[in-house]
Amino acid sequence: MSSDLKAVLLRQYDMAWRLAELHLDALTTEDCLWRPGGEAGLHVWRDDASGRWHADWPDREDYEIGPASLGWITWHLIFWWQTVLDQSFGDGQLARENVLWPGSADGVREEVRALACRWRALVEGLDDEALTSSGLTRWPFKERPFAEVVAWANVELMKSASEMGYVLFLKRGAK
Repeated sequence: MSSDLKAVLLRQYDMAWRLAELHLDALTTEDCLWRPGGEAGLHVWRDDASGRWHADWPDREDYEIGPASLGWITWHLIFWWQTVLDQSFGDGQLARENVLWPGSADGVREEVRALACRWRALVEGLDDEALTSSGLTRWPFKERPFAEVVAWANVELMKSASEMGYVLFLKRGAK
């Protein structure tokens, strides 16, 4: 059953990744820095002193904060993927504040593609015991089969891809 589970999880991942790549390929830096809600909504910002790009972090989750920019959506994709990789296969020390936005659409594509390749290779290498045990499960769940983390990551990837596509439709359709 577990081998079938891994095959299903990888097929689900591949479908989500194809949609994500479609939107990633279309991104421009201008798209990323466009704010669909004007000044409202989560966004990325450049620290003038360091030149590094940071992301807003919401203190609440409700509709009144406004729509996120593509910069923030792509930062969030990088954030959760780096975090799950660090928690599952690293030392678990990565802090949200240390996850930076790359600063350009090309940088986003490079970073996200590297994360996607690393994630798929690691999941492919898992045996049945690793998928069905909680040995690798530290974030966003605890004490659950690692297959649930893989399924969650697939859903997060599809959600991020859908958000990217919707904001691109808004921006490009507004012209």
